[in-house]
Amino acid sequence: MTKFAEAAIEKHIRRKHPGCPDFAVAFFVAEIAKKDWKEARIGKAVGITMQNVLRHTMTDYDQLLLAGVDRADARRRVQPKIDAMMAAWRPLRT
Repeated sequence: MTKFAEAAIEKHIRRKHPGCPDFAVAFFVAEIAKKDWKEARIGKAVGITMQNVLRHTMTDYDQLLLAGVDRADARRRVQPKIDAMMAAWRPLRT
């Protein structure tokens, strides 16, 4: 199992997602640092955590599940919103 250092996680997030707000960076760093990551590199750990947090806190995913929507369908429905939020945090490409 792998544990990532907080400084390494923060450096990765700030490099790959420079538009991510400071409060969100701090939250993601804490979430990632407290877990043991089996066979995951830091980028995968960051991606999984960001996706999960955004899915459950910034979309109606949980409400869809409670309404009886299949998990895969609920994920498909909310993914565009998650993708848009994460895209806003990535560096601009010129």
